[in-house]
Amino acid sequence: MVNTLKLYKPLLQATMKLAGLRPRKIEVEPGTVMNIWVPTRSQKNANGKKSAVVFVHGFVGDGILTWQFQVLALVRKYAVYVPDLFFFGGSYTSDGHQTVGFQAECLARGLAKLGVQRCTVVGLSYGAMVAFSLAESRPELVESVVATCGIPVLTESLTRELLERLGFPTLSEFLLPDSASALKKVLGIGSFHFPRLPKCVFRHALEVMFDCRKERTELVEAMVIPDKDFAFPEYSQAPRMAHLQWRILSPLYQ
Repeated sequence: MVNTLKLYKPLLQATMKLAGLRPRKIEVEPGTVMNIWVPTRSQKNANGKKSAVVFVHGFVGDGILTWQFQVLALVRKYAVYVPDLFFFGGSYTSDGHQTVGFQAECLARGLAKLGVQRCTVVGLSYGAMVAFSLAESRPELVESVVATCGIPVLTESLTRELLERLGFPTLSEFLLPDSASALKKVLGIGSFHFPRLPKCVFRHALEVMFDCRKERTELVEAMVIPDKDFAFPEYSQAPRMAHLQWRILSPLYQ
């Protein structure tokens, strides 16, 4: 049977190009290349230069597949950038660092090479953690963060509580499903009224969206920090918001 997602991805990429984006390979350093979809049209509107928005994906899918509808909705009013994190889509690295901070640092350097000086970063799940890390380390670059299904820091105790609630034995089995039924469960957890789809669609998604399993497993292991090392990040962009986030999340770390 023909893989439906393998047919869909070229159509999606063609649609993005018609909408005004194209992929660019940015060599951050030797052996480290980040694929970023960037604007191809004029970056000015009636009010001057367009504001930059960077969409950072999670573990299910690459950048364009994750954010396709949001990109199409915003591309006319904003300068939209959609990176693939390392070991997703067209990005890769030979560097041994698999941390959230490494992803954020390389993204910052990639955006700098594209001339992005100030932006809003939108992150989903793992991408939200990268967005928060980027906001903390590069306050001159990140004006604000929009995060969904994600937190700034994931600790051991919070991971245990999360897995108990979701019904998965390990974080890798949750983020890297290896069967159609497991993927269906993951997508159901992360969606509101997820549509009914034929089982073959989930099988096809596994074939296309979950390669580089060894490297992604290392990413999962690196994102969880010991409780003793936890310190809530400080964000110079919005200290009141950071304080509010701490009040909301602090019971989870006690």
